[in-house]
Amino acid sequence: MTDETPETSRSLTAALTEAATAAGYAPSVHNTQPWRWRVQPDGLELYAVRDRQLAVTDPDGRLLAVSCGTGLHHARVALAAQGWAARVTRLPDPADPDLLARIVVTGPSAPTSDAVELAACLRERHTDRRPVSTEPVPTRSLDAIRKAVADEDLQLHILGANQVYELAAAASRAAEVEAKDPVFQQELQYWTTRTGPAGTGLPAEVLPAHAAETTVPGRDFGREGTLPVGPGHDRAAAYGLLYGDEDEPKNWLRAGEALSAAWLTATRLGVSVVPLSAVVEVVSTRHTLRRLLADLGYPYLALRLGIADPAQPAPPHTPRMPVTQVVDTSAVPTAGTQ
Repeated sequence: MTDETPETSRSLTAALTEAATAAGYAPSVHNTQPWRWRVQPDGLELYAVRDRQLAVTDPDGRLLAVSCGTGLHHARVALAAQGWAARVTRLPDPADPDLLARIVVTGPSAPTSDAVELAACLRERHTDRRPVSTEPVPTRSLDAIRKAVADEDLQLHILGANQVYELAAAASRAAEVEAKDPVFQQELQYWTTRTGPAGTGLPAEVLPAHAAETTVPGRDFGREGTLPVGPGHDRAAAYGLLYGDEDEPKNWLRAGEALSAAWLTATRLGVSVVPLSAVVEVVSTRHTLRRLLADLGYPYLALRLGIADPAQPAPPHTPRMPVTQVVDTSAVPTAGTQ
């Protein structure tokens, strides 16, 4: 990017800052938003924020990496929609494991309609933990979501009926294990009350007012929310396992990118997505999921896919941290003037 004019450079700086800001709308476990972006003259750097890692639930940083991966994909989509091509290097510095990715802009590129449509879904995407409608997810929609995952070099396995019951049993077992752990419950309470950092966590407005009737139980947050729950069920939902060939930090980051790609695609198609992370938080149930994959891959997350109940208004979006706390523009001081 050495041949840029000053005007082009300022335009790129604004685009990078906007992409980092858009990445803040990404989903994260318990809405911890465990990321920090540094805007550079020619790209972005993504850092993990260990202070917002779930020390009890996620001691290895598996879900932290998945969460940051969703933000990485969001930033990629935002840049593409603004007409910039970019190259991504994941875990670029072995001496700095908190530097998860570096995005370098390689030049202007005509935005595709897909990128523009996905970018429009960045703010629209949300999590609705209530039962879905009785309308099954169209096969063509499932195929499109699977393709979005495959484009990120991962796979989404849609479970058969018997496997859904096995997933339900694993989810129940994971809930039992976590319910008996007082330290886990304390950490969960921290992120579902207003005691966490401002703009993070899961407020009562996004948590169901009571346990929903579902085949696969959702997470018990240990408290009732205020989100009204209708009389529906999830019998028409599809369940899938997001998986890959290895189980290392780089793969967890890629899993987050694939999750974002799947979720934005689903949002564009009118499909509701709920990630089910409890079954990968407990070692024994994570092994159960691997058996559902015939030991051919490593599960990173289970997903519920469904068509939202049209009689229920969409839940509010979870809060977000102030941009100034998650996007560092000190290396490009003119960014704030754009």
